[in-house]
Amino acid sequence: MLDGRLRSVSQCKLTGRASSTTVDFVNHDGIHTLAASAGSDDPIEALNAIAGLRKELDRVESVTVRAARNRGASWQLIALALGVTKQAVHKKYGRS
Repeated sequence: MLDGRLRSVSQCKLTGRASSTTVDFVNHDGIHTLAASAGSDDPIEALNAIAGLRKELDRVESVTVRAARNRGASWQLIALALGVTKQAVHKKYGRS
């Protein structure tokens, strides 16, 4: 298994830069657009936007939980960050 320094060097050789430590898979523009639409005076438009936000946030949560586990975070730590029980987060993501 590679240690952190060797992994960073290997990643840099592959991509030409150090590996990212930010959540760069988030569609910020889409989330902002949906959030703005959630405040619409038209309740159907607002509900559609809320459903879209929920779907996008679920996707981002799933990817982020996977990234946390890949970096060695425990189910307990992930559960604490999400405000749920360890059992709940493990049940939802433990097999993915």
